[in-house]
Amino acid sequence: MNNQSSTAISPVTDAVNKTDQGNNRKHDIYKDAVKKYLGKGLRYIVPLGISVGLILWLFHKVNYHEVMKIIHEGVNFWWIIAMMFLTMLSHMIRGVRWGFQLRAAGVKSMTRVCEWVTIWGAYALNLLFPELGEAWRCVFVSRRQKAPLSTVIGTDIGDRGSDLVMVLALTALALIVAHPFLMDFLHKYAFGREVDHLTDDPFLWIGLGIIIGAFWTICHFFKTISWVKKLNANLNRIWEGFKVIFTMKKWWLYIILTFAIWTCYFLQTYLCFFAFPFTRSLITDPHTSYGLIPGLVVFVFGSISIGVPSNGGLGPWNLAVMFALTLFGLSSAQGTAFSIVVWSFQAMMIIANGLFAAAYVAITGKRDTQPTQSPQ
Repeated sequence: MNNQSSTAISPVTDAVNKTDQGNNRKHDIYKDAVKKYLGKGLRYIVPLGISVGLILWLFHKVNYHEVMKIIHEGVNFWWIIAMMFLTMLSHMIRGVRWGFQLRAAGVKSMTRVCEWVTIWGAYALNLLFPELGEAWRCVFVSRRQKAPLSTVIGTDIGDRGSDLVMVLALTALALIVAHPFLMDFLHKYAFGREVDHLTDDPFLWIGLGIIIGAFWTICHFFKTISWVKKLNANLNRIWEGFKVIFTMKKWWLYIILTFAIWTCYFLQTYLCFFAFPFTRSLITDPHTSYGLIPGLVVFVFGSISIGVPSNGGLGPWNLAVMFALTLFGLSSAQGTAFSIVVWSFQAMMIIANGLFAAAYVAITGKRDTQPTQSPQ
């Protein structure tokens, strides 16, 4: 009797168990979906919040009407237009450099225009959604040229690695040539004195040393931890992408293109000094090497700020440029006006190039194009 009862009950029990398992699977699917879309949402919402928040804070700290007055009076927009075309040229050279790196990695050649389009489209998308541009250009090249996505991503990482090296080198140069101006700021303003006092505190450097040592220990001795595995994998990908530079034929051409890109970037800032009366005074001052030192400092501060998640640098870049200009005696309103005008017109050129890129992709589709005959 007991055996019959258990036999009769078991199908019901099995059905209940299957229902519970199904509910658990549905719960896991919903949970994974929420985590996935929440993560993606935060990746776009946080940078937008940073951009909006910093711009609002900036205009809260400066006189908005004074900024608008500066913009409407005394700006020579011919220099701004020249900067816009220099922006386009720098992106064209960057496209050529990336194409050179892709061919070295075994990806078949694209037309020169297609190389430009990969950068124009990426920068335009980054204005809307940070990092989306990088993802788009890798997928676009991978599909169009029928190349492994991992290979394309590796070259993109190497491309950004080159930028990191240049930013670090230029930062070191700026700290050396602008040392007197930085020291004057540190001693003249209360905020500067606080920064100077903080950097003189030995506990700060001891703490940083402990953090770096602990980080190295974890990465070296605890490689089985999941996030350490991911970190090491990412670092290996960066190295593999960067290593291509030193194994490619005519690597010196890649170096020349890199210097050409960053020379254009610097000149974008320096040309805009001619557009405003308060920055023109820096150009005529021999103590600032005729504007080259403040141009370098503003350029480096702006380049570092791009590392802050934001929509095309809006907010962090404006704040960094404004702060850099105040090191050389300009007011916050003047620095803000400079940053607003330069960023806005640069964004206009990026959008125009992005529209061309969208039209090019729509017209040419995924069909292969006649490759350029460039050295590898």
